[in-house]
Amino acid sequence: MALKITLKLRERVIIGGAVVTNGSARSILIVENDVPILREKDIMSEKDATTPCKRLYFIIQLMYIDEKKLKEYHNLYWKIVHDLIDAAPRLLHIIDQISEHILSNKYYKALKLARKLINYEEEVVNNVRNTTSRSL
Repeated sequence: MALKITLKLRERVIIGGAVVTNGSARSILIVENDVPILREKDIMSEKDATTPCKRLYFIIQLMYIDEKKLKEYHNLYWKIVHDLIDAAPRLLHIIDQISEHILSNKYYKALKLARKLINYEEEVVNNVRNTTSRSL
């Protein structure tokens, strides 16, 4: 089944490992085979992977778009997972779900769940900031 993607002006997309940037007009692409696709809103750059959950997301993204280095990415993934669980055991449930997708080669689904981890992490940091600023 073909996937129809409508790209905004200058929107980037990764298709099968290639970064494609749209031009100065809206475009419609039809991808007719099964390849990894990430829209700009789902792409994280390495410089933006500044927290443990963001690093986990970035590693999963690499698994999804760069199959050549899967073993390396899997090793990094499990190291980050162990560090995260040690620091925040309450994340075990969602990390288990993400890991199931990783082990089943369902990287896009793993990315979607990893986004929830990032949201949780941001919420915790914001709560700490708010608590700290109120107590000062």
